Amino acid sequence: MNATSAPAAPSDANAAKTSPVPAPAAPAPARAAAAPPIPTGPPPTPPNAVLVMTGLDKITGRPTRIVARLNQPVQFATFTITPRYCYSTPASETPETSAFLQIDDHRPDQPERRVFSGWMYASSPGLNGVQHPLYDVWVISCSANAPGQTPPTVASAAPVKVRSPDSTDTEGVAPLPEGAGQ
Repeated sequence: MNATSAPAAPSDANAAKTSPVPAPAAPAPARAAAAPPIPTGPPPTPPNAVLVMTGLDKITGRPTRIVARLNQPVQFATFTITPRYCYSTPASETPETSAFLQIDDHRPDQPERRVFSGWMYASSPGLNGVQHPLYDVWVISCSANAPGQTPPTVASAAPVKVRSPDSTDTEGVAPLPEGAGQ
């Protein structure tokens, strides 16, 4: 045997004879209560949800407020707008409203055609907008309340004076230098 060579590894047959065979694993104990499933997908929309949009007539420049209940078509000029889903984030989160809309154009001189079917986002109206030569439509908000109703208030709606820890009631507004408002 050469001094630099390593000892030979045992053959697979010898290793099987000398290695202990692991015992089968015991089945895991059953849990008393299963965890509730984690919700996936968009949150459910209340059946009385109202989508508020704005429509713009590009010829006259006149904006129009459009209010629609889900799955109920509304008319705006030659458009029939059918909101299928909408969601607004709670007030405690970054404001965002998203809606899935289907918009059909019913011009008298052309056959009816779908000009838009997709998601619109209130924070990015140009991201996925209606491509139409005469009209624009964009999403403003989604609410479970009827238009004109205010949502239930959880906290006081009165203005709150924010106070820093080192402020006193004697602090006043510093006067502006003369001529600063010009």
